[in-house]
Amino acid sequence: MRQRIAMELLSVLFILLFAWVLLTLADLAVSGLLSLAGISFKKAFCRGLLVLLIPPLMMLYGILIERNCYRVVPVEIPVERLPEAFDGYRIAQISDLHLRSFRTRPRSLARAVERINGTDADLIVFTGDLVTLSPDELDSLEPILSGLHARDGVLSILGNHDYMLYSEWASSEERERALETLIQRERAMGWDLLLDEHRILRRPKAQAPGESGESASWDSLAVIGVQNWSASRHFPAKGDLAKASKGTEGLCRIVLSHDPTHWDAQIVGQDYPLTLSGHTHAVQFSLFGWCPSRYVFKEYRGLYEAPHRQFLYVNPGLGETIFPARIGVRPEVTLLTLRKG
Repeated sequence: MRQRIAMELLSVLFILLFAWVLLTLADLAVSGLLSLAGISFKKAFCRGLLVLLIPPLMMLYGILIERNCYRVVPVEIPVERLPEAFDGYRIAQISDLHLRSFRTRPRSLARAVERINGTDADLIVFTGDLVTLSPDELDSLEPILSGLHARDGVLSILGNHDYMLYSEWASSEERERALETLIQRERAMGWDLLLDEHRILRRPKAQAPGESGESASWDSLAVIGVQNWSASRHFPAKGDLAKASKGTEGLCRIVLSHDPTHWDAQIVGQDYPLTLSGHTHAVQFSLFGWCPSRYVFKEYRGLYEAPHRQFLYVNPGLGETIFPARIGVRPEVTLLTLRKG
């Protein structure tokens, strides 16, 4: 395992070094052209080198600092037909752990768990992509994640990476066994993994004056967990919203769906006032409010509203995949407080 991690770090350093060499050659070429126009070659080249220092310094900052700076983002959401007993109900949403990115920094993951538990949420939801390539990414990290706790527990769903689609397997059967292993290990941590299923949360209704405790009734809130469903052909579409919702008709319903493209494609216009997603990471990069993720996803980060008071929240995640850094996109724990619409 250590050798594998070392090889990955060396490959990242090699890519950065190769990119630096190419940029330096480009600086030489541009400085040479400017010298033909009467500008000092040495001055142009040195200034070019100073500019070229910016990308590696930003990357170093993103690797060493920002990806370890967890933030809790409070969001209040008015929910149509929210039962009275759930007014003020608090949900801590986390997403996209990609535990491969935490293998060399378990202490950072432990701090993230402390921040999540520190929200004192009624419920914790995880919206997919626990791993990147294989279930062995959980090795040594399971005890840390088992420490997550909330009054109504931890509900989770699968993301596209959790189906083990991006690593080589000897056969499809072996890949299916890896998926089953992940499911078993996730549930062994005490997480309630929903595979096109739902859970109904209940709170006692406020009693009218003179009403006895024995006659008290209950308010209900349904949380619907859908397997990964994407409108893009590049990602799996395995989820069945109708199957997951069966039996929740007439209840106030919250949907957990990893890919935010599911919201526009199947959820908007139906009786689901709130959907929670992840997946995009906001590509782990944002500069002065500009994020390239907006050119890939219509909804890529934060809160979105459709007509008739339907909301989507896209969490930018805690881990990384494309590169081991976050620049302008801090890892996020979203603390959602539900309010009567």
